[in-house]
Amino acid sequence: MRLENVRLRYGRGGPWVLRGVTARLDPGEVAVALGRNGAGKSTLLQLCAGVLRPVRGRVVDRPRHVGWVPERFPADQPFTVTRYLTAMGRIAGLGRADADRAVDRWTDRLGLVPFREVRLPDLSKGTAQKVGLAQAMLRTPGLLVLDEPWEGLDSAARGLVPELIDEVLAGGGAVLVSDHRGEIVRLPGARHWAVADGLVTEEAASGDPAVAVVEVAVPAARVADTVARLRADGHHILRVREPAAPPAPAAAPPTPVPPPGGEPTGDPARSGRAGEVAR
Repeated sequence: MRLENVRLRYGRGGPWVLRGVTARLDPGEVAVALGRNGAGKSTLLQLCAGVLRPVRGRVVDRPRHVGWVPERFPADQPFTVTRYLTAMGRIAGLGRADADRAVDRWTDRLGLVPFREVRLPDLSKGTAQKVGLAQAMLRTPGLLVLDEPWEGLDSAARGLVPELIDEVLAGGGAVLVSDHRGEIVRLPGARHWAVADGLVTEEAASGDPAVAVVEVAVPAARVADTVARLRADGHHILRVREPAAPPAPAAAPPTPVPPPGGEPTGDPARSGRAGEVAR
């Protein structure tokens, strides 16, 4: 996909949100759009996804199948999760049986099975975002466009986003994603597109960030859950030690042994009292 001298503004005579943008994203590549709020990241992504058309310039070689996930999933629709995803699968060109299988697969994978008969307006923000991810992946896209896909997701679901991206890349697709949460650390091979002043420039990828090793002790029963949450948050687990053995009980003090004459050793005062008792 290529953007050739793309310009866009909202309304005749309005300021240019994007002006003269030229960029290219090839199959097997992932690019992250970075920039402050209001810089035009969402506008750029909508242009690439085909949701918006440029006022000037053009977007060419866009793949036929595009998966698009907006920052806020439009949940104000009178459908259940199952009906919505099935309809989106059919719109994507899947036959009925293939659409049903795709819905089964992605509702299971994204933890949506308990919500399949729930209406979209009744979903939480995070669950609605998962529905958005599911609809984008029902048919493997040649281009996956994700606008702040981690927003509202729990730690386990955030860890799934890089997996979905890897699947699209492995299938020869391309991915464009925006990020302002610092989740870019989950995509170490991504290109960086800086969006500012209506332009898009490529940033050279910096070297690996400095890391620190933090040792954390947790109850043995919570090790698996803690490791899963840390990995989902993008941390690297170096090792997990075996549970530490409880400390051995302190040894009892030795019992004094009286000398052959029968007098106990130790405090003379105590010895005297003991002799009086003996008499």
